[in-house]
Amino acid sequence: MTANVGMIDKALRIIVGIVLIALAATHVIGWWGYIGIVPLLTGLFNFCPAYLLIGMNTKGKDTPAE
Repeated sequence: MTANVGMIDKALRIIVGIVLIALAATHVIGWWGYIGIVPLLTGLFNFCPAYLLIGMNTKGKDTPAE
């Protein structure tokens, strides 16, 4: 599992994930807000399976994988 999520991408995923989960937990939005678990986990693990499928990498070539 090679890291394929860059720093900006990672930060955005974590923020969006936390916001969606918080909104769903406080009943501001519906249960669908728990989909925020997906971007949160992909941001925390620096790995996105969808990026792997389409051959995308936001990590950059010069940055060593963690």
